[in-house]
Amino acid sequence: MSASHVVAFPSLSEGESPGDRLRRLQTEARALAREHVELLAATLADVSRLSGEIAQGGDAYPVGVRELSRRLVEETVKHSLTLTAILERA
Repeated sequence: MSASHVVAFPSLSEGESPGDRLRRLQTEARALAREHVELLAATLADVSRLSGEIAQGGDAYPVGVRELSRRLVEETVKHSLTLTAILERA
């Protein structure tokens, strides 16, 4: 059985209306979401780089691993470009 948690919201600062606070929080949430997507794009770039190294690794890697890595390079590059394009439009 899980314990209940009470979440205390900070009181409004002087001069900040509920509407102002809502807009501020929405702006912060959008900025954080953008950072999160940028982190995903950077991680995809790392996956693409590592996959490329394995795909070109020769006989040290099994054929199936090299082939999967080659496909991952193609897919992660496409997805990373798509994420970047979406962020630029937003």
